[in-house]
Amino acid sequence: MDGLVRNAIRKGQAPGAVVAIGHDEQIVHRFVYGKRALVPAPEPLTWDTHFDMASLTKPTMTALAIMQLVERQKLRVDDRVSQYFPEFACNGKGDISVRLLLTHYSGLPPDVPLNDPWTGKTEGVQRAMTSSLINPPGAKFVYSDVNYIMLGLLVEKLGGLPLDQYVRLNILDPLGMTASGYRPSSDLQPLIAPTQYDEHGVMLRGVVHDPTARRMGGVAGHAGLFSDASDMSVYAQALLDRLKGRPSRFPLRQDTLLLMTTPQQPAGKTELRGFGWDINTHYSSPRGDVFSHRSFGHTGFTGTSLWIDPDSDSYVLILTNRVHPAGGQSVVQLRHDIATAAGKALGLSAPV
Repeated sequence: MDGLVRNAIRKGQAPGAVVAIGHDEQIVHRFVYGKRALVPAPEPLTWDTHFDMASLTKPTMTALAIMQLVERQKLRVDDRVSQYFPEFACNGKGDISVRLLLTHYSGLPPDVPLNDPWTGKTEGVQRAMTSSLINPPGAKFVYSDVNYIMLGLLVEKLGGLPLDQYVRLNILDPLGMTASGYRPSSDLQPLIAPTQYDEHGVMLRGVVHDPTARRMGGVAGHAGLFSDASDMSVYAQALLDRLKGRPSRFPLRQDTLLLMTTPQQPAGKTELRGFGWDINTHYSSPRGDVFSHRSFGHTGFTGTSLWIDPDSDSYVLILTNRVHPAGGQSVVQLRHDIATAAGKALGLSAPV
């Protein structure tokens, strides 16, 4: 596995990578290789480097927050979103449910329009609320940031706090994830892996890479979390412990967590999604070839990924800033190959 990482970095697929393999309640292998930054000056990568988690924010924070609100009976997954935001019902969106947002079957487009220089949370919210459909709700799986922008707004409305504060009090603090959060402070900047130049030629470092989240002020339901390998390993382990019925600080009941990690997409649809987590879609290459069909995970555009397999009591965490410094290369194959190598090293064989 380490050889795969070395080769990928030598080929320029990412400046560096931090990899953690969890199995049987512990990190059984960790590997740090390459650079944290390439420009303006090279910096060595370290285990405690903080990364922009990008879309890993969706399942780990936003979907979990929604399911906490479900547990507290503040909403139900089959409620219509327009019950809480009547203005969302425009353009044929009145029947979109929370379930369809969580599983990306809403019919909404991948993102809000970014082709004009808008800025501010208010404008981002307005664009999400007034979005048109590209498919009938429930008809087709289309991965969409708009879904999770709306879910983040639901968390704020029903949780009674700004999203970053809700996440801090209800997820990060209970788990002891002290190195994680949105809009990291400037004193953390030396530890943060930079991503790429923004439209003004400024290297993004400690500022969210996702352009919509950035325009909305750095906190949104679909992106914005910064974290490191230690904290993300804590998260993955606590989640596994809860699923396996072991003592756990994971802030959700086991039965509710099962809804997040088992198929919940509309009946008859073959792209399998839980409430937040990817199970079996065309995005599922980080499973590799040997982890079970019941495993689940997610990726982030910046080069992050987490894949969790309760059947083998394992997880694979890969953190890269593959977009640094100028847009980067694909790490899709690398994620697949690391997971396959890790699974084989753990003695697993391909599921039937």
